[in-house]
Amino acid sequence: MSSGRTHDRITLWALPLVVLVAFQVTLSGWLTAVVCLGFMLGGWVLGPDLDIHSVQYKRWGWLRWIWLPYRGRIRHRSRWSHGPLIGTAVRVLYLSLWLSLGGIIAVDLLNSAQRTALSWGDLAGGLRWVLVTYWPWWLALVVGLELGALSHYVADWLSSAAKKKRRKTRPKPKLKRRASRSVKRR
Repeated sequence: MSSGRTHDRITLWALPLVVLVAFQVTLSGWLTAVVCLGFMLGGWVLGPDLDIHSVQYKRWGWLRWIWLPYRGRIRHRSRWSHGPLIGTAVRVLYLSLWLSLGGIIAVDLLNSAQRTALSWGDLAGGLRWVLVTYWPWWLALVVGLELGALSHYVADWLSSAAKKKRRKTRPKPKLKRRASRSVKRR
C-alpha cells in the first residue's frame, strides 16, 4: 500500500493531466479550476484514507474529531471507503451531515440572538436555487473529488498487485533441518 506522501505526489503529478482533460471537456477556465480544486481536495483532504489515522485525517487539524465516527464504522479499504463512486459519495454525504448540523446550529444561534430572521423554508429554497442554478459547478466539483479519490484507489490497487506478484515470483526459502544432537544423560 502506498504511503501518504506517495499519494500526495501522485495527486500533484496527475494535476496537469486533469487540467488538460478538464479543459478539453468543459472548454471553460472556471469549470476547469473547479474540477482541479475538487481533484486536490479529493486527493489531499477528502480522500479514502480518512478511515484510518492518516495524513488526510491529520490535515483536518482540530476538526479531525468529526471523522472519528466514520473511522469507527468504516473498515479500511472496504468498498465504502475505497470503492469508486461509493467511497466518495459516502464521504461527501457524511461531511454534508456535519455541515448541515453546523448550519442548523448557526442559524438557530443567529435567530435567538435576533441577528437574522431566517426560516428553514428560506434556507431550503435558497439551497435549491443554488443547486439548480449552479449545477455545472457542482458537477465539476464532484467529478474532481472522484478523480482525486480515483488516483488514490488506482495507486493502492497497483501497489497491492505488484506486491502480490512479487510474492508469487519470489522463490520460497528452503528450510534447513538442524541435526539433532543427542545428549547423553547420566
